[in-house]
Amino acid sequence: MNTHFALGGDLPVYRLGFGAMRLCGQPGNFGRYADWEGGVRLLRRAVELGVELVDTAHPYGPGTNEELIAEALAPYAAPLVVTTKGGVEKTAPDKVFPDGSPESLRRFCEASLKRLRVERIDLYQLHRPDPAVPFAESVGALASLRAEGKIRHVGLSNVTLAQVEEARLIVPIASVQNRYNLAERSDDAVVDYCAQHAIAYLPWGPLAAKPFDPRAPLTEAGGPLEQVAHSLGTTPGQVALAWLLQRSDNILPIPGTTSLHHLEENMAAAHLTLSPANMELLGKLATAP
Repeated sequence: MNTHFALGGDLPVYRLGFGAMRLCGQPGNFGRYADWEGGVRLLRRAVELGVELVDTAHPYGPGTNEELIAEALAPYAAPLVVTTKGGVEKTAPDKVFPDGSPESLRRFCEASLKRLRVERIDLYQLHRPDPAVPFAESVGALASLRAEGKIRHVGLSNVTLAQVEEARLIVPIASVQNRYNLAERSDDAVVDYCAQHAIAYLPWGPLAAKPFDPRAPLTEAGGPLEQVAHSLGTTPGQVALAWLLQRSDNILPIPGTTSLHHLEENMAAAHLTLSPANMELLGKLATAP
C-alpha cells in the first residue's frame, strides 16, 4: 500500500488526512467553534501525527473554520496542504444551498484566500453542482481562477462520473470528494475512474456518519466489522479507515473529530494491514446502491 499520493501530480501528501468540518458551532456546523483553543491544539496535534491534508470549506461556520485553521497552522509548512471548497452558501444551521455562479465562486475563493492567509490555494474544490447554473460555467470559473494563479489545482465534490468527465474537458481535475465508505459503495465506478486517471478520491463520511449527526454508525456496527476488529485487536472505526486505504491507492480518507483521543485512534488506522480474508469478509457489509 502506498502511503502517499501526489495531488495534481506535484503535491505528495500522506494518505490519511483530517476533515475539519466539525470544528464549528453546533448544531449544523454553524458559527464559531466553542472551544477555539482546543480546536487549535487539535489541528496542531493532527499535523504532529502526520496529517498533511486538512479539508475545509467556505460554509463551515461559514468562514470560521478556515479562520481557525489559519490561526492554528499558518504559515503552512510543506508538505501541508489545506484544501477548501466554494459553491455552497449557508445562512443558518438548516439553510444550506448551492451557489455556483462564476461571480459567487470568485467571491468565495477570494474570501477563503484572506481567511486562510495565503496568496494561492493549493486545492480548491467545487463544493456541489448548482442546478441553476450550467456545470461547465462553474468549472470554467475555477479554471479562470487557476489561470490567474489564485488556485493551484481544481477539485470537485458531490459529482457524478459524467460530471467528472465533463469537467476534465475544461480543466485538469486533481480530486473528487464524494460520499463513500465501507457500507456505502455506490461510487465504486467513480473511485475506479479516478484511480485510472491519477485523480485523488477524498471520501467524505468515511465512517458513514450523516450530515449534522456526529455519530459514526460503522464504529458501532456488528457482524463482519466487529469480527475483523476483534481479530486484530483494534476498533471497528480503525478497520473501516484501513479498508478505505487498501481499497485503492488514490483514496485519501479525511475523518474528522473534536477529540484528541479519536484523532490519535484514527491516525493509527494507517498502520493496520487487512488480509485478503479480512477484505473478503468486509465485503459483506456493502449495501445495495
